[in-house]
Amino acid sequence: MLKHSALKSLASRERSATELTSPVHIIHNFSLPSANTLTAVNIPALHRSRIFIIGISLALGIISACSGSATTTTTTTSSAPSDTPASEFTVSSSVMEDGGTLPIDFTCDGSSTSPPISWSNAPSGTESFAVLMDHQPGPGDWHWYWTLWNIDASTNELPAGSNGDAIVGTNSVNGELAYTPPCSKGPGAKAYNITVYALSGEPELSDPSNVDRAALLDAIESITLASDTLTVTYTRS
Repeated sequence: MLKHSALKSLASRERSATELTSPVHIIHNFSLPSANTLTAVNIPALHRSRIFIIGISLALGIISACSGSATTTTTTTSSAPSDTPASEFTVSSSVMEDGGTLPIDFTCDGSSTSPPISWSNAPSGTESFAVLMDHQPGPGDWHWYWTLWNIDASTNELPAGSNGDAIVGTNSVNGELAYTPPCSKGPGAKAYNITVYALSGEPELSDPSNVDRAALLDAIESITLASDTLTVTYTRS
């Protein structure tokens, strides 16, 4: 009779444990029959061990099941990568700045060499560069002093007096295939523009001697990815 009561008590406790949903409550409320209790009901030692092991297995199973049901799945949503900033193609020079003065060395009053220029942040897809230096003395009238194209995409500067690996077109002063220095007459400062174009290909210009300002601009119009202009002034004394 005592043996039956002990087993019944064990089963009752197991049912109570399965009704709980919190592992903490299970651990707190669920207790296995002690060795003294099992001995008191005169259960053989082997049976007592089996009952004790079964009780532990039941307890662990209940705790595992409750823990699984209580687990909350958290979904972490990573933010989308920020958009890449638009390319800011920039032209600069080590001897002058945009809105500044063209040094006399690069004019007809100086050494007449081409100025040093550099550029940065060329847009993706750039295959070559072109350079144009021009001046507008009046509406509809243009002078040009430096016409370059097919500059390799790996190039990002032209030192003073250098055309790099470019093909050189004409200038409006003497028609030669070379840089010619500004030598504008008349009162007041004159503005000169040095523009670099980032191109998606190479312009189709077969004869450099026929390439003036208009011809270059027409050839690169459909392949220009970006451009930037450095404008400087010079006043002849």
